[in-house]
Amino acid sequence: MDTTSLIGKELAAAINADTKARAAALAEQGTAPRLALVIANDDPASIWYVKSLNRAAERNGITCENVDLGIDATAEQIRVKLAELSADPAVDAIMLQTPLPKGVGLDDVSLSIAAAKDVDGVSPLSLGLLASGLPGFPPATSEAVVELAKFHAIPLAGRLVAVVGRSNVVGKPLAQLLLAENATVTVAHSRTTDLPSVTSAADVVVAAVGRAGLITGEHVREGAVVFDVGTNEDENGNITGDVNAESVTGKASALSPVPGGIGPVTTALLMRHVVQAAESAR
Repeated sequence: MDTTSLIGKELAAAINADTKARAAALAEQGTAPRLALVIANDDPASIWYVKSLNRAAERNGITCENVDLGIDATAEQIRVKLAELSADPAVDAIMLQTPLPKGVGLDDVSLSIAAAKDVDGVSPLSLGLLASGLPGFPPATSEAVVELAKFHAIPLAGRLVAVVGRSNVVGKPLAQLLLAENATVTVAHSRTTDLPSVTSAADVVVAAVGRAGLITGEHVREGAVVFDVGTNEDENGNITGDVNAESVTGKASALSPVPGGIGPVTTALLMRHVVQAAESAR
């Protein structure tokens, strides 16, 4: 069986084109959309990601401000800054970068981000809005899976979808988004007993655990669609997914590659969220 590669580049380009036009329209009204990136780490991967977001914002006509609180920032200092930015009418959107300083949990501080500005959907309030079917911003990575499926005309309604991963930033919100698309969803994880029996029963498998190569051919039934959300670093410093692509190729009907699949769409959606937040605030 030929395995189609679910590339995200074309979809990301279409989203960015729309975002750029909408940002330009806002700028013509007086102010460009403004994103605040709050940073409290010196993690190399986070530094790279911040630079990537800065470039993406610039390409889309979004003003991006890096707010570096330092690696020794306390939970209270982070909360105060997030509350300050939330109350600032000149700031349309806020993203809090992880990892956070030792001893500071995301749940400890993310509630200080106003839901209207929480463009990556990280706070418990945003997750609650999503679970309740109310307006809010879903985590962009989770949304990217659904958007990529739609772009490649992969049906979700009525289909069995196995989400492998239960994090608050991907697995749980993705399950809510899939339910909204009328999929029948099973949430599994790395401790699920007999994981292959669960995933091989599904029409669509989403790997979002953060464990390189966890999903292999034995986890996937013939003709299933596989979305790889994992971004792991191998011994050579290369980015690899949660799916053993070689093992799945030829068995799955389609597979999103890492890199080049979910990643570009995630970044594009984040920029779209910023513009949506700005439009709502005007």
